[in-house]
Amino acid sequence: MGVVAFVLALIAAVAAPIVAGIAGYEIGYRLPTVMNDLNASTSDLSFLSPVRDQVLIGEIGFWSGTIAGIAAIVLGIIAIAKRRGRVWGIIALILAVLGPVIFFLVVSLTLGIGTSAGAISFYGA
Repeated sequence: MGVVAFVLALIAAVAAPIVAGIAGYEIGYRLPTVMNDLNASTSDLSFLSPVRDQVLIGEIGFWSGTIAGIAAIVLGIIAIAKRRGRVWGIIALILAVLGPVIFFLVVSLTLGIGTSAGAISFYGA
């Protein structure tokens, strides 16, 4: 049971941030080209239409990581309590709790790097 929790925690803390990080870079890279269509007087988010596929991939990464992380936390606690893969359960619990921090750190960094790269390619160096 602890190994299953560990695998789910790996999905939540490693696979989901990688998928969302790739999407975050692509969103950031394409965002400078659509900023000319931004209207500051409204709260309309239609300017994100050119990157809607990447936003969807980022959301899929977020929700799959969330589901896997919650399952890893529950199974990790059960594995620790029932002593079925206790060490794996402890590792899974720690990894699953750190998963959201890792996710948002990776997405923030890749979004910023992508925006910088997109701005340089769009506006010039």
